[in-house]
Amino acid sequence: EGITEYRLPNGLRVLLFPDPSKPTITVNVTVLVGSGSEGYGEKGMAHLLEHMVFKGTPGHPNIPKELNEHGTRPNGTTSFDRTNYFETFAATDENLRWALDMEADRLVNSSIAKSDLDTEMTVVRNEWEAGENFPQSVLQKRIFAAAYEWHGYSNTVIGARSDIENVPIQRLQAFYRKYYQTDNAMLMVAGKIDEAKTLALVNETFGKIAPPTRKLERDYTEEPTQDGERLVTLGRVGDVQMVMVGYHVPAGPHPDSAALQVLTTVLADRPSGRLHKALVEANKATSVFSFAMRLRDPGMLLVGAEVRKDQSLDVAKDELLKTIDELATRAVTNEEVERAKQTLLKNIELNLKNTDFIGLTISDWAAQGDWRLLFLHRDRLRKVVPEDVQRVAGSFLKQANRTVGLYLPVDKVPERAAIPRAPNVAELVKDYKGDPAVAAGEDFDPSPTNIESRLRRSTLPGGLKLALLPKKTRGASVFASLTLRYGDDASLKGRGREASLTAAMLMRGSRQHTRQQIKDELDRLKARVNLFGSATQAGASIETVRENL
Repeated sequence: EGITEYRLPNGLRVLLFPDPSKPTITVNVTVLVGSGSEGYGEKGMAHLLEHMVFKGTPGHPNIPKELNEHGTRPNGTTSFDRTNYFETFAATDENLRWALDMEADRLVNSSIAKSDLDTEMTVVRNEWEAGENFPQSVLQKRIFAAAYEWHGYSNTVIGARSDIENVPIQRLQAFYRKYYQTDNAMLMVAGKIDEAKTLALVNETFGKIAPPTRKLERDYTEEPTQDGERLVTLGRVGDVQMVMVGYHVPAGPHPDSAALQVLTTVLADRPSGRLHKALVEANKATSVFSFAMRLRDPGMLLVGAEVRKDQSLDVAKDELLKTIDELATRAVTNEEVERAKQTLLKNIELNLKNTDFIGLTISDWAAQGDWRLLFLHRDRLRKVVPEDVQRVAGSFLKQANRTVGLYLPVDKVPERAAIPRAPNVAELVKDYKGDPAVAAGEDFDPSPTNIESRLRRSTLPGGLKLALLPKKTRGASVFASLTLRYGDDASLKGRGREASLTAAMLMRGSRQHTRQQIKDELDRLKARVNLFGSATQAGASIETVRENL
């Protein structure tokens, strides 16, 4: 395919892609960490670091200025499984040496300073706020949060506002040191390069980085199978309605990914897509979309439609779901599959011819496990047949596997329940003075000999055996236990359930006292009473204070 891979002793993967027809070189560094690896309090940390590493290193203190001086500009993107940095510049030895030295330096020596965090945090927060104004962006966030119970893919790339604003610099630095290492990164150099000379420069710059001492553990959380349809409703001021449906699908490297991508094209391609015809051409929506997110772990297939405010969102939603469900009865045709494959394969071929962007394309596949998955996926696309598309539709586009999201525009901000922050507990309790201490209990010896010596046994006139254990208890608490044994094998056979239900009903009220009256009286007496029944015995336990016994 024209790409050669090398592996440095420190673990860095290096891809070289010579293209003498280009007057430029693109250097691309992919760090295999994204929002999917963020933990509690870290939401948005991968994206925040993407911004922070442009703030400089001791050796390259002003990276934006250097980029400008070399005729390029800052480029960085963050996704669920990777963070990517790249620059394209005129193909000169000096430019290439500078770019490799700068990228190697900031991979492990970025300052990640508190002063930079204070300013860059506001930039990232502005991005977060801007994203809240785009219906598709915010609805997708809500769908992912509802669809994923445990996996880190529930974390959106932009993160949580509170984490962005409050992350301690020490924690951000620790995240950087953990993931920004040579064994967790890939370098690609593409364009007008001499392969031997470039490899020598790579060894001079990246090769001098010491291998990491820590061992990076693979995430092991697995998302459980979704057990029923979920619904997300979002009300925001605006003039656009939207319906979006998310389905869990296999990880990007899975063989079914190719058929799933063909399926999304069959659904939403313009003008032949089934959803386009059913919704856009029928004037039930202004646009439709569908795409499968190929990720390292099982991802999502999203289908959606944008609807004008004067159109019916319910009609659009019903038609969208109907079109998807009809895949079970209206088989995908060979014409649909071949048309979709032609579009998808064309895009891959054109991307591979453009060395300016090949690194960005390759980085997404590297994040799934290996850059060669791109070519494996292409080969799989070539082999997809209608039966494959029909099979994956039947396997994954199930009602129980979907999360439906509705974006409902309103004229004014809906009334919401703003929850106050947790108070400063130290301030609340610093001058607190409680009630007087309750009476302390005695230091009681629980040995059988001591207990037996203090027990007072007797038999009541009706034959009930009574045992009293007098002792000083904390707060003059009193505990009583009653056990009643009854019946024989013949009379009790098969009646265990009756005894249990009878005990449960005793606290539900009597001829003289309602259930509520019994509860209120027990509360007044500071008493707890529990009743039980079984096939051979019934009983009660009582807890109260001495004065109310």
